[in-house]
Amino acid sequence: MNKRNIILGLFIGLLVSCTNTAPDANNGRWSEEKANEWYEEKGWLVGSNFNASTAINQLEMWQKDDFDPEVIDRELGWAADLGFNSMRVYLHDLVWKEDPEGFIERIEQYLDIAESHNIGTMFVLFDGVWHPYPELGEQPEPTPHVHNSGWVQSPSADVLADSTQWDHLEDYVKGVIGHFANDERVDVWDIYNEPDNTNDRAYGDIELEDKKERAFELLKASFEWAREANPSQPITSGLWYGDWSEHEEMKEMDQFMVENSDVITFHAYEGPEVMQERIDNLKRYNRPMFCTEYMARPRGSTFEAELPILKEENVGAYNWGFVAGKSQTIYPWNSWDSTYTAEPDVWFHDILRNNGTPYDEEEVEFIKSMTKGSN
Repeated sequence: MNKRNIILGLFIGLLVSCTNTAPDANNGRWSEEKANEWYEEKGWLVGSNFNASTAINQLEMWQKDDFDPEVIDRELGWAADLGFNSMRVYLHDLVWKEDPEGFIERIEQYLDIAESHNIGTMFVLFDGVWHPYPELGEQPEPTPHVHNSGWVQSPSADVLADSTQWDHLEDYVKGVIGHFANDERVDVWDIYNEPDNTNDRAYGDIELEDKKERAFELLKASFEWAREANPSQPITSGLWYGDWSEHEEMKEMDQFMVENSDVITFHAYEGPEVMQERIDNLKRYNRPMFCTEYMARPRGSTFEAELPILKEENVGAYNWGFVAGKSQTIYPWNSWDSTYTAEPDVWFHDILRNNGTPYDEEEVEFIKSMTKGSN
């Protein structure tokens, strides 16, 4: 796709999105009926959070000099072999700011590869987790034996703190969603991952003191921008901690998320009892549900324990981690304050080694037995 077509596509995406079927009431949020009809047509979505094993973070995944379609193709082929039909993939605003046309072109290329493996994509636009000061260019090498030592937030703390710098964030949200607003290769738009995570264990000492408040402001603005782009796909932002047993007792941010999301998304790393409890609590919203992060083996959150629940309840399932690599998420969260010198006996996340062989052959066979017919 040449530069002229990319530019034309950006404008056409925004124009065409305005002609989509009129959104339902409540600031454009889909009705329960529309959301459930959409999910019934989609079928059960199952896969992983995906970042190429050769990329330490979202920047190295998407920057022009680092983008690696060969690795992406190989690893998504392995995902298809497991029966996965959708992957959750993080984008980054700085890549857009530096080169919007090139970024769109690389996303197009990614989606072509994923489609060739019959895999859809849930894109994540912003992320509140890990290093708050991302920088473009060559990324650092991983800190040995440390979980996600190079993952970065989007936007940076500096931008989050100053709403006068949010113009490019608005352009990013509207530009990306607008371009792909009618693209059947995109399953869901996940607006903001864990926006109020203060990263106490890893970067708490350099986080904004008022991060939760600023992130909530950006979350609300981003939903407005996404609605203006009027995508044919649902938009969401996921719950990740707290008591969800009563709507009135939930955090204000969590209430906003479930009141404005077309589909309900959440995280659960605490084992099958908590997984079931969270699903049961969230059924009251009468919308399709997706667990967009789960599976931390030492915590009892395993495929064998939780994938049957997710399938039985028809809850979309995206475990954290796929191919072990620069993210080093085979190591647990406590590797930030405990010393590891070798591969742990029990991997925290991830399914395959970087040569495609399973960490646990029996686990892989179990996953295949659960996903049979999904791809």
